[in-house]
Amino acid sequence: MFDLPAIALFGAVCAGLSIPVLWWSFSAEDSRSGVRDRLRVNNDLREIVLAQAAGERVVAPGIARLADAARAVSPVGFVDRLARKITLAGVGRTWPLERVLVWKLLLGTGIGLVMFLQWVSDVTNVRGLLMGIVLTIGAFMTPDLLIGIRGQKRQQEIAQSLPDILDQVTISVEAGLGFNSALSHVAATVDSPLSEELGHTLQDMKVGMTRATAFDNLTYRTDVPELRQFVVALQQAEKLGVPIAQVLRSQSKELRVIRRQRAEEMAQKLPVKMILPLVLFILPALIIVVLAPAVFSAIDTFGT
Repeated sequence: MFDLPAIALFGAVCAGLSIPVLWWSFSAEDSRSGVRDRLRVNNDLREIVLAQAAGERVVAPGIARLADAARAVSPVGFVDRLARKITLAGVGRTWPLERVLVWKLLLGTGIGLVMFLQWVSDVTNVRGLLMGIVLTIGAFMTPDLLIGIRGQKRQQEIAQSLPDILDQVTISVEAGLGFNSALSHVAATVDSPLSEELGHTLQDMKVGMTRATAFDNLTYRTDVPELRQFVVALQQAEKLGVPIAQVLRSQSKELRVIRRQRAEEMAQKLPVKMILPLVLFILPALIIVVLAPAVFSAIDTFGT
């Protein structure tokens, strides 16, 4: 039997090790902004280092080493795919790649050590060993799963709000605003993931990036075919000299048709998706309710 005080001691150690990571997770952004402010007014390296928060001077280097260790144990191309998921989920500012890698390492190592210690107490328990391996892999992959789910939901929200936002941009352009000004107005007044991405695109253009490159980056940060189609149409209109208002109007109309077709497609798939729960859960219960009285009656009749 596994020693309960040992589990409690190990849990206390894990909790103690997690405190610096939590501290860094929630205070790193504020401390970075404070360091940037101090850099503007003080050029003495020693004073700058001493003025940094403890999370920057002590915890951050340890977190960086843990992130490097997580990179080392990750399969080839895994870190790049994780970075892509973080970009699609739009959580790069609050949960950068290094922070996610550290949490993956802590979760996988913590669960793995607990299950290993439990298996050591009974080395003949093969089922416990297999369960420990599965739980360790599952704990290591949990952040990827959560980020992937958030990314899919975010892309669906972008695709859903794209026609409405294009309508607002079209109205603003027809009212006399320039295209960039219309995008800025929509990004400031509409609360949606797409408006955040448009604001990011405008920031890219303000720092000197061309409109084509900025919109290419927009399509990279998203995985929405309709948005990619709109960007291609916008770039072609810019090259051919077609009025932007005309392109926006036609694209919004076409995207509304695509959204309606997608809704109809999902409605047609619903009966097929209902077959499995119908066969496994609803029909057996219905058969039992309908036929059980007749079966019991026949048993009573022929049993006497």
